[in-house]
Amino acid sequence: MRTIKHSGVHELQIRRSRFICALARVVTEEEAQAFIAERRRAHRDATHNCTAYVLGEHAEITRNSDDGEPAGTAGLPMLEVLGRRDLTGVVAVVTRYFGGIKLGAGGLVRAYGQAVAEAIDAVGVVERRPVVTVTVAVGHERAGRLQRDLHASPYPPSGARYGPSAEIDVPVPEAELAAFEAWVAAATGGQAAVRRGARTLIDVDV
Repeated sequence: MRTIKHSGVHELQIRRSRFICALARVVTEEEAQAFIAERRRAHRDATHNCTAYVLGEHAEITRNSDDGEPAGTAGLPMLEVLGRRDLTGVVAVVTRYFGGIKLGAGGLVRAYGQAVAEAIDAVGVVERRPVVTVTVAVGHERAGRLQRDLHASPYPPSGARYGPSAEIDVPVPEAELAAFEAWVAAATGGQAAVRRGARTLIDVDV
């Protein structure tokens, strides 16, 4: 599952028309619509505020709007860029201020698609990978070495707590849980207790 690294705004000018693309990470249609409404309020004097968004773990929800541009020349090319980049959880709003020179249908398709593509390049893309937070409990005498070993391994810890024992939290890819538990047993001589926790998603640069 791929999405943008963070929200952002990118502007380009094509034949005197300004195209301002704003991107945001969203989870629900309500969040997407709220972002669209916010951009339309901010640019209520613009010629058009065209939109596209993709939602769902498998990109099962897609919507787009030409907002008065000729049908199929704005929202659809924006949506197609999101699809070609294999992104989900993203809403795009391209605000156009008309510069007095008509671009034609083909020019509009290219301009709206380019605005989204350049904005994505500007903010970056991450892959959201499912992980399970595994808590490893060891005696205090082993904790320091185990933390060093974890930092040097493919499983860097995300946090630690110290009580009667040291508890170290490690995000582990779901497919590697058994391998990680075997690694912990080998690294600690079988002296660690391992507890699987919640499933979450983490961002990994691509």
